[in-house]
Amino acid sequence: MPLSLNLDNLEAIDVHVHIEVDDAGHQSLGPELMDASSDYFGAGDRTPSVDEIAQRYRELRMAAVVFTVDHQSATGHPPIANEFVAEAAARHPDVLIPFASVDPARGREAVAAARRLVTDHGVRGFKFHPSLQAFNPSDTAHFALYEAIAELGVPAVFHTGQTGIGAGLPGGAGIRLSNSNPMLLDEVAAEFPQLTIIMAHPSVPWQDEALAIATHKSNVYIDLSGWSPKYFSPNLVRHANSLLQDKVLFGSDFPVITPQRWLSDFERLDMKPEVRPKILRDNAIRVLGLAPSGGR
Repeated sequence: MPLSLNLDNLEAIDVHVHIEVDDAGHQSLGPELMDASSDYFGAGDRTPSVDEIAQRYRELRMAAVVFTVDHQSATGHPPIANEFVAEAAARHPDVLIPFASVDPARGREAVAAARRLVTDHGVRGFKFHPSLQAFNPSDTAHFALYEAIAELGVPAVFHTGQTGIGAGLPGGAGIRLSNSNPMLLDEVAAEFPQLTIIMAHPSVPWQDEALAIATHKSNVYIDLSGWSPKYFSPNLVRHANSLLQDKVLFGSDFPVITPQRWLSDFERLDMKPEVRPKILRDNAIRVLGLAPSGGR
């Protein structure tokens, strides 16, 4: 479905917002993982409806990229349907930008689903969570999927670094942080130079690796979601203020972190005045192809 964003009226674009419940009440995580994530972040309401998300961002004069994660092969928990995300976002085309999630373990089925979701349902990118989905993103078994996404001309967001999902549980509920080492994406970026890759989150404990990749590969970006800016490393702030000022994007990770809290802490960072609007909206407009000249 076409978007109807008024870019001149938007103060920011949040590129990382989770839909955690559908209109029928089905949640994106089972109770154990949902509770562990809530405890880790100290989050309040973890399952706002899509309509509530849209209203929050509309009042803030922001747009939001929304998605869920299909991790059924790894956890057995049925996902929120991508079609629901697309249709729900279409109710609010002035503020919500739909992304999809496909399970790489589905192989050729995932490739076909990716093509269908873009062409038939208007999704504008894809979200992967290698730790939760239990896959190594550099495995060549997934290259056909990346090739399809590159051909479709939409970006792919990959969770990187620590995750609150499974945190504090025995064995982390079997979730392996190593799958979210950003160095695994260096291989993907090199093999698919036409694929726009967004590394989600400050990649703790691999922040310097992520900065090196984003500096080296023109097709790789970083979103700043999942951590309050007051916890950003000095090296991340330096890079955002200089070498990577055109390659870092505002993201909150709502509902675990509210955009209001993120922005309040961002205001306290020592950022150049000319860099702030790039991070908050301008870089996202370019990367997501939202400007009229951007095509999609």
